[in-house]
Amino acid sequence: MTDLFDISGKVAVITGGSRGIGRMIATEFVRRGVRTYITSRKAEPCLKTAQELSEIGECIALPYDLSDSEGISAFVADVSKRETHLDILINNAGAAWSATFDDFPESGWDKVMNINLKSVFFLTQQLAPLLRAGASAENPAKVINIASTDGLKIPRLETYSYASSKAGLIQLTRLVARTLVGDHILVNAIAPGAFASDMNIAARDEPDRISERIPAQRIGQPDDIAGTAVYMCSRAGNYLVGSTISLDGGIVNSL
Repeated sequence: MTDLFDISGKVAVITGGSRGIGRMIATEFVRRGVRTYITSRKAEPCLKTAQELSEIGECIALPYDLSDSEGISAFVADVSKRETHLDILINNAGAAWSATFDDFPESGWDKVMNINLKSVFFLTQQLAPLLRAGASAENPAKVINIASTDGLKIPRLETYSYASSKAGLIQLTRLVARTLVGDHILVNAIAPGAFASDMNIAARDEPDRISERIPAQRIGQPDDIAGTAVYMCSRAGNYLVGSTISLDGGIVNSL
């Protein structure tokens, strides 16, 4: 019997895979023998990350803007030309916007909702044929949506569209999971807390200060998010359906 956590030989797509949480997951996937496609809106960092990760395994950069239907369709067409099936989809690409209630702009609402919620649904919808193609009861395909603890609790900052989009993503995960489980596609989510990234500047630049508010007394590390993704995408995670794992050092569960 193979290792319970073995994901070698699988094919994965990770959106927003050039940096932050996406890169953390991509690095571990590549190291474990997964043929990993990463995509991001900015071509240069996407190509650079793929080049660096290709030193330890197989990583392919496909830079696309997934915030609109044209970009999604073009990306799916590109992947479909290269692969006959897809085992793993990590919907990680995201955006945030902070402004006071009285000044919060419509542009900040639409940008965040389009990337964090709308594009996740339509990318999953369009990649579903590839996910179905290689899926079976014994070897289900996996979709992981990267949500946030801000979708489970009230955030400290006035990030109205971000928190709303992540809460919506958690509900979308449940609904799509119910729809696709019959096709042997298991949809779940991770709600990360504080991980150092360009989106979470406070965790990146002031980890000691942020750690004081976390029961575990530290911010998340690459192994934390990567290990959780490996578990969920391996045979060990084959009974997870529509679940959201709060990966936050105990913040949500200490409320």
